[in-house]
Amino acid sequence: MFRRHVLATPALLTTGVYIVALAVAAVIALTVGNLGVLWWLTAFTETEEKVAATWPNVLVLVVAGLPWAWGLWQSLRGPLAGPAPELDQDTRRLRIALYVAAASWLLCAVLPSWPWWAVVLDAMVMWLVVTLYTSVLGPNLEFSEHARGAGVLGYAGFGVIEVLYALELPVPDWLELICGLGYLIWTVLVLRAQRRDGRWRRDTIRYGIAALVAPFLVGLADSLFMNETSVLVNAMGAVGVLTLIWLARSAHDLADPRSQPAPLSPAV
Repeated sequence: MFRRHVLATPALLTTGVYIVALAVAAVIALTVGNLGVLWWLTAFTETEEKVAATWPNVLVLVVAGLPWAWGLWQSLRGPLAGPAPELDQDTRRLRIALYVAAASWLLCAVLPSWPWWAVVLDAMVMWLVVTLYTSVLGPNLEFSEHARGAGVLGYAGFGVIEVLYALELPVPDWLELICGLGYLIWTVLVLRAQRRDGRWRRDTIRYGIAALVAPFLVGLADSLFMNETSVLVNAMGAVGVLTLIWLARSAHDLADPRSQPAPLSPAV
């Protein structure tokens, strides 16, 4: 399993370092009575003053860190070892854009705040991903023009919203709703196209589906546990790693030695 991937060794080392740091932080939390380090390693923010370093709280944070460890391994290990397929220019560009988007998503998760211009740059990267997916997926992407329009609306729209926030201008609720709907439509159509295409593995598509569904489940759980401990609420943010894995694996699969587009169905 570990030797099958191009960058398996550095990915395994990085993941191992994170797991060791997680274990050490848990011991420190229980010994010193301070969740600061463990909280930063899992929730990536400063701990709240009123949160006690109890066994349940430490356990919840450690469990929240495990998906991030898995995400590091899945993202950093690279494609399968072996001769990569011949990629056309658009596919090579899409692969690079997916890696940049994955790195951006990881930074967004671990940094406490982003300046507005960084959010706009991230939106531009995803706009490029949207455009390149349309070209690479070809006929496998149903309603391709509508899908591209929905994706551009979603990601570019969120970039515009961030600029409005930076300028302290009012942002209507309907604008965020429309952008979210555009993102949802684009993601569903791309996941369906990936399933029809022969270059993406089933597990990669499952991660994409999970990344799409998880925020809705987290929102539901947040409403149910809003009066519970903030440790649980912050720990649920770990579901964000699913998007990181989907983006990175989507790039890995394009360089899979067995990767090739699915044959087009004959016209009826």
